[in-house]
Formats: sequence, C-alpha cells, structure tokens
Amino acid sequence: MVFNSNVFLLAFLPIVFTAFWLARTKQQRYVILTVSGYVFYGWWDWRFCFLLLFSSVVSFTAGIMIDRAPSQAQRRAWMIAAVAIDLTLLGFFKYYNFAAGNLAKLAPGLAPPLLHIVLPIGISFYTFHTISYIVDVTEGRVQATHNVFEYLAYVSLFSQLVAGPIIRFREIEEDLEGIDGPPREDHMARGIAFFVVGLVKKAVIADSIASWIDPMLGAYPSLSTAGAWFSALGYALQVYYDFSGYSDMAVGLGFMFGLRIPQNFNAPYRAVGIGDFWRRWHMSLSSWLRDYVYIPLGGSRRGEARTYFNLVFTMVLCGLWHGANWTFIVFGAYHGFFLAVGRMARPAFALVPDVLKRVVTFLLVVFSFVIFRSSDLSMAADWGRKMFGIGAGSGVVAPSLIVWVVVGLVLVNVVPETWHINFPTRLRWVPVYATSFLIAYLFVNQAQTVFLYYQF
Repeated sequence: MVFNSNVFLLAFLPIVFTAFWLARTKQQRYVILTVSGYVFYGWWDWRFCFLLLFSSVVSFTAGIMIDRAPSQAQRRAWMIAAVAIDLTLLGFFKYYNFAAGNLAKLAPGLAPPLLHIVLPIGISFYTFHTISYIVDVTEGRVQATHNVFEYLAYVSLFSQLVAGPIIRFREIEEDLEGIDGPPREDHMARGIAFFVVGLVKKAVIADSIASWIDPMLGAYPSLSTAGAWFSALGYALQVYYDFSGYSDMAVGLGFMFGLRIPQNFNAPYRAVGIGDFWRRWHMSLSSWLRDYVYIPLGGSRRGEARTYFNLVFTMVLCGLWHGANWTFIVFGAYHGFFLAVGRMARPAFALVPDVLKRVVTFLLVVFSFVIFRSSDLSMAADWGRKMFGIGAGSGVVAPSLIVWVVVGLVLVNVVPETWHINFPTRLRWVPVYATSFLIAYLFVNQAQTVFLYYQF
C-alpha cells in the first residue's frame, strides 16, 4: 500500500483515523496503531508480517532482559545477541545473493548456491529501529517498555514503516506515553498541511520528472551530452522530491495521530559542503550512522588517520544499506572520500565564497546520484562519460523535461523547506487544508507509483 493510492486515501486512512480517535485508552490506541501497521505492511505480502513480528518480539524481549540484567557484561551480551539476530535477518534477505554471486566469481568452488529471495519491503528501516532501541536501552538512554503493544506500535507505525524516517524510540516515547490525550488542532492543521505538501512533491513534481527521465535512462546508450546532464539533474530532483515528499507525508500522518516524527530533510541542495549535505539529507539515517557506527568506531577522537577511515567506512556502510549492488558501495565510498577531503581542507574551504561552495557541492551530489541511479558500474561510467561529451549519442531532450528541471532547480533554492513554513494552526483553517488536499489529489498519478525508497 502506498500513500498516493486510492485504497490508502479513501479507505485505509479514514477508517484508521476514525477508529483511533474514537478509542479512549492508551492500550486501545496502541492496538489500533499496531493492527493498522500490520494491515498496511501485509497489503504488499502478508507473509512478511511474521518476519516483522519476529524482529519486534526479539528486540522487545531483549530490551526487558537488558533492563533486568544485574551487570553491564550481561546487558551487553543480550544486546549483542539481539543485534546479531537483526543483522542476520537483514544480511540474509538483502545481501546473501550479492555475496554468493561475488564469491562465485572469485572462487566458484566455494560459493554457496543462489537462492530465490524476495526482499521484504522496509526491512532496512525497521531493522535500524529495533537496533537503536536495543542499544539505547543498553546504554541507559531509554528505559525498556514492558507494554508489548506500545513497542509493536512503535516498530510498525505505518506512517514510517517502509521508508522512514528512522525514528528512535526515545524520540517519540513521550508522545506514545501520552497517546490517550485529545486531538490538538495545531497538530491536525500541521498534519494535513505536511501531508498535502508531500503529496504535491511526489505526485506532481517527482512523478512528472520521472515520466521523462525513466525512458531516457532505459535507453542510456543513446544519451546525448545534453541528455546525460538533464537526466542526471532530473534524477537528483526526482529523488529529492520523491523522498522528501514521502517524509513530509509521514510527518503529517504522525501529527494526525498525535506523534511528532522528526525532520528528515532540510534544504539539502543548499549545502555548502558534503558534510553539510549529509546534515540536511536523510537526516535520520545520517544521524543514526553517526551515533551507532561513526562514534562507536572512535569518531574523531583517535587521530586524523583513524578519523578519515571512520568517515569512509561509515559512508560505505551507508551506501551498502541502500542495497546489494556495487553502485551503492561506490556511492558511499565517493561520499566518504569527499567528507574526508572536506575535513582535511577545511581551512582552505573557509575562504571560498558560499555561493561557489553551494554550486560545487550540488554538482558533486549530482555526480554521485549518477552512480546511485545506475543499474551497474558500467552504466554509471558510460553515463558519466557522456556528460563530458565522450561517446555521446544523438538523443534529444524533451522541452518538458527542460522546463521541469529549471523549475525544480529554482524551487529547491528558493522555496522554504516544509518545516520552515509557518502553517496556520487554528481550527478554522481546516477547510482550507481539506480543499488543498482535494486539489492535490486531483493531480495524483493514477498509476499510483511507489516511492523510490520503498526498495531500500
């Protein structure tokens, strides 16, 4: 099920919303959120609900055992066991065939057989939810919940279950504990506003751009130099409007149910360096990797050489998190390299005008998305060469795509990020938001395309 589908907009959301606010107790609302989350997830393939439930029960039980453990050593033992189970599940479903295929090329006699494995949607996201909870309980950042439905509601929250943002339990614990409160008109107003903005980003902008560049990239050998550039710029805009649109809709849905979901984007294409870009892009993932990978590795506390290694290693994991493909690994290493360069040359960069840093950063990001979008490294290399006129074809660029790219570039540099818009929150504005939603719905792509990050 996707947010921009008729079944979600016209049936699922109205039913769940009504049932939730008719319920009076915490437990009733936890159960409604849990059941709705599993219905939402199971709409794709009900069998994987058992995997989601197993992962949730393991981390819930581990949290209680860690909380009760008499020593730090036992607490860490429970943590390691639970995290190992989570990573094993993620590794098998997402990376087994990738590892087996690469091993077959290096040592055919040692390679295990390839299996027909269906990647469970959203497994990378909910695995990071459960791991962050286990680690936070172990480190004393949060106390383990003993209410199984509160925890199941947290992990299976349908607004962010399959494509984020990656929410830590401690970030919404206060709202979950106070979930039996009455609806707040400011939350409702902001929720509808965020949802409508996200719907416009996805259905109007991202899908319109995709309708032009997907056919172009499907025949990428014929790309001209202009076509290579406009498809690269178009994809950079598409992935931003698609994913930030989803994040806005997730935040909006959270507000509608009294839950404050954290910000996931902050005008990333206005960044003045790759480090600044990752503080603005997919903020929940970059902060998760910082807190649960980079800092435990030593961060910047063990000398410059170790710092550079930690940066590159963390970003390679970031790339690999996106999928089992060498393009994602190279994408992560690319960003890790420029994070290290940015740190190394920080004094010199301080003298460069911000406008120049913004342009260079954006171009570096666009090149990285060429790698990210490519089906393999051969396509990435060919696409990149064509951007510099090497081996370019004779394909033409549709005027509509040129218009969308120009408009998109203006919007990302001028329009405030959704979080920075001062939406009116009085009850009298609800009809305005409802009308805006109706207008946005009229633009919904009736093909009901899925969000790009559903595949991760």
